[in-house]
Amino acid sequence: MNQKEQMLRDIGIVSFALVDLALYLDTHPNDCKAMEYFNHYNRIYHQLVKDFSQNYYPLMLTGAESGKEWRWGAAPLPWEGVCG
Repeated sequence: MNQKEQMLRDIGIVSFALVDLALYLDTHPNDCKAMEYFNHYNRIYHQLVKDFSQNYYPLMLTGAESGKEWRWGAAPLPWEGVCG
């Protein structure tokens, strides 16, 4: 697994944890420890996405800007065999 694949894998793992924590917090909104975990992983997620976008291509439209260059179209498309 190369560095790009590892970064995408890490983003997916942290994203899953955030969704799971969000679902838990929906039913346990006063759990301060869970909120701390959510905030912790949310910071990690945003840093991972930022790092990936700077090194490869943006994963979200909000990360498409890169100085003076528009990079949104730089990502491979699903039919190019990279998503499966």
